[in-house]
Amino acid sequence: MTAYGGGRKRLATKPRFPPGWNEQRVEKVLAHYEAQSEKDAAAEDEAALRTPGVTVMGVPSDLLPAVRELIAKHRR
Repeated sequence: MTAYGGGRKRLATKPRFPPGWNEQRVEKVLAHYEAQSEKDAAAEDEAALRTPGVTVMGVPSDLLPAVRELIAKHRR
C-alpha cells in the first residue's frame, strides 16, 4: 500500500524509502505497472524467468525471512 495519489489511501506517517528512492520514483513505477496490459506483464515475467544466472523457485513462507537475509548477505 502506498501513501500517494491515484485514489490510494494516505498514511498518517511519512513513509521511508530505500536509498535512491523517493515519492516521485514510487509513483512512476506504480503508474507503469498500473497501465501495463496483462499481455505485457506476462511477457515481462517470462523474460525475467530467462535471466542468466537467476533461478526462480517456490519457498515456504516461514523460510522467506531467512532466504531474504541470505540474499542480502550475498549481495554485500
